[in-house]
Amino acid sequence: MHDLERWRDEFPILARTVYMISNSLGAMPRQAAQHLAEYAETWATRGVRGWEDRWWEMPLEVGNKIARIIGAPAGSVSMHENVTTAHLVALSCLPPAASSSKGRRGLVCCEMDFPSMIYLYRAQQAAGAGSYDLRIVPAEPDLTVRTDRMLEAIDDATAVVAFSHVLFRTSYIMDAASIIARAHDVGAAVILDTYQSAGIVPLDVTALNVDFTVGGCLKWLCGGPGNAFLYTRPDLLKTLRPSFTGWVSHRTPFAFETGPIGDAARGDAMRMMNGTPAIPAYYAALAGLDIINEVGVTRIREHSQCLTARLLALVDAYGFTSAASRDPDRLAGTVAVNVPGALLVSRTLKAREFIVDYRPPVGVRISPHFYNTLDEVDRIMAEIKDIVSTRRYDTGEPSASLVT
Repeated sequence: MHDLERWRDEFPILARTVYMISNSLGAMPRQAAQHLAEYAETWATRGVRGWEDRWWEMPLEVGNKIARIIGAPAGSVSMHENVTTAHLVALSCLPPAASSSKGRRGLVCCEMDFPSMIYLYRAQQAAGAGSYDLRIVPAEPDLTVRTDRMLEAIDDATAVVAFSHVLFRTSYIMDAASIIARAHDVGAAVILDTYQSAGIVPLDVTALNVDFTVGGCLKWLCGGPGNAFLYTRPDLLKTLRPSFTGWVSHRTPFAFETGPIGDAARGDAMRMMNGTPAIPAYYAALAGLDIINEVGVTRIREHSQCLTARLLALVDAYGFTSAASRDPDRLAGTVAVNVPGALLVSRTLKAREFIVDYRPPVGVRISPHFYNTLDEVDRIMAEIKDIVSTRRYDTGEPSASLVT
């Protein structure tokens, strides 16, 4: 029994499933239900007074818990509904027109970024005059993105570099430090997407000197949906004026002034917020963030590398293939296993209470977290071997759901 197994009782779903999908939705901590009940009780008994009791400053409370995990100072992390929104808030601080006299219109990203981000970037490019010139660095045949290709794409015409720290399909860890340094050398701002790294790979956004970092509690932070975050470098918080803004960012919001926010904006992370925050989501996030902070990402990473190494060893032993990097320093928390009929295999696994997902073209994604064990890794790989060899698919009733 490894020393992290004592945490298993804190996650109810582990009692009835082999839960290996923390790259998509982390397991719910037992105490999250208690926190949500506390929210409901506050609403029921305190009503609108909940805002003055706790709710108004709760985005900072949750943001500060995230800050400890990613190496950020208190007061530098704002909360948002999703990462696409967080990206847009950051981009709204960096209009390309502001640097058009210098020819800076380039927005550099990569083909392996999560599609929602690329949809957003393409929409910015399509906005017409004063918009970004989008440059998408292509992936290699092995679905990685070469650092030198990223560096070559960043030049004196680049205004923004936005890229994923860990690629969502392959779990490949990008060389963030080199890319950030190159961007800053040419005067470009950086938005680093840490959705697939925060909580599973140690992060220090202060040491990286990154301008903006986005991520969320949905996955490795075990905080549920509706809890994305945006870190803004503290020296920038004092001067940035996002155009995607709202009353929550105002220093005196209940004065209900209608002029430009301008110098009336808050000086902390809530400067980057806009409309009324989603308080129930914050309650849901508290337990997971407290657990991740207590366990520590360094310990989580050590255990994760042990589990992913076993997964890759079994991939080889069973004659399967994987797009996962064999360099442990370049692999985050997920091993994608490519097998014949991977979508059917994924659905069969879920029907048998082995919870995974499927992503083309890499296959079945298996994402153990600190609460998973080597025995569970062995069991899920044996199950895949059985399904592939027998072709006995147990997918249940046909589903019209788009979710895979």
